Amino acid sequence: MTDTPPDRLSIQPKSPHFDQAALERGVGIRFKGAERTDVEEYSISEGWIRVQVGRKTDRHGNPLTIKLSGPVEAWFQDAAGEPAAVAEDEA
Repeated sequence: MTDTPPDRLSIQPKSPHFDQAALERGVGIRFKGAERTDVEEYSISEGWIRVQVGRKTDRHGNPLTIKLSGPVEAWFQDAAGEPAAVAEDEA
C-alpha cells in the first residue's frame, strides 16, 4: 500500500469510491487550511468535499450532504507498516 491516500474516497459502503483498507488506516483531511473531521467524501483533483447537513436524512435514510469547493489535502494518519501500538523496551 502506498503512503498517499486515494484521490477520491467515500465513507459510504454503497459508493464506488469506498475503500475499507484506506479508512482503517485513517485519513486526515485539510480543507481551505482547516483540519476537518466531518467529511463524508472528498476529491483532491476536483477540489471538493461533501459534509453532512445537520441531522437531516433523505427518503432512503442516508444523510443529506452539501458539496463545498476549495483546496483539499489528504494524508494517512498512521504510517504504512507501522504497528498500531508500540511496546516499550524493557531495560
